[in-house]
Amino acid sequence: MEYHSLWQKYKANNDLEAKNLLIEKYIELVKMIAGRLCTTYGSNIEYDDLVSYGIFGLLDAIEKFDITKQVKFQTYAQIRIKGAIIDQLRNLDWVPRSIRQKSKLVEEAYSSLESKLGRNATDTEVAAKLNMSLEELYGILQQINSFNIVSLEEKLYNGNVTEYLKTDEISPEDVVCNKEVYDLLQYNIDRLPERERQVISLYYYSEVTYKEIGEVLGISESRVSQLHSKAISRLKSKIT
Repeated sequence: MEYHSLWQKYKANNDLEAKNLLIEKYIELVKMIAGRLCTTYGSNIEYDDLVSYGIFGLLDAIEKFDITKQVKFQTYAQIRIKGAIIDQLRNLDWVPRSIRQKSKLVEEAYSSLESKLGRNATDTEVAAKLNMSLEELYGILQQINSFNIVSLEEKLYNGNVTEYLKTDEISPEDVVCNKEVYDLLQYNIDRLPERERQVISLYYYSEVTYKEIGEVLGISESRVSQLHSKAISRLKSKIT
């Protein structure tokens, strides 16, 4: 394990100097996660604020991390850091009510159409369902993008999909339920339209920015945002 002696000192003796050194060693992880999230909804909140929220997650991760388990601290800490940021964003209620309402309408449109059609709904069909033009639909997708990201991640992190890392703290029934939700999410990601699936894969698994995704796919950053928002709306309707 990285920094094994520091972990031993802290866990065995509650050595505060060792703890402070661990915080210094892993603070870059907080900055990396905050920076990535800031590119998505930085217009709504400052980068420094995201870092400060993430630090609470890092402190929690250091406190609760079990060095006897075969889990990398970075893997465990990323969940705690991101979860702390999402929790704080939710508590701040930073999304205007109008954006929440628009997101719900789009989500319901996808759910209704795809249940009826038995396939992925097209942009034209969704726009018609909402009685608006394609341009209006794309504008709404841009507006609800950052809310959709936090909303889905909130379901995953607060729903403990990734909490298999601390199985001592949850029941076997919870583990099974979490695995079912994770499998359901993966099942529906695999059935997204190709471009939307590529965006989700690059953003969540390869952890690249919208700008980088646009360069890979040969499309604009705003188009990446639209594709991402459509994919999340579809997934939210399936998970809900």
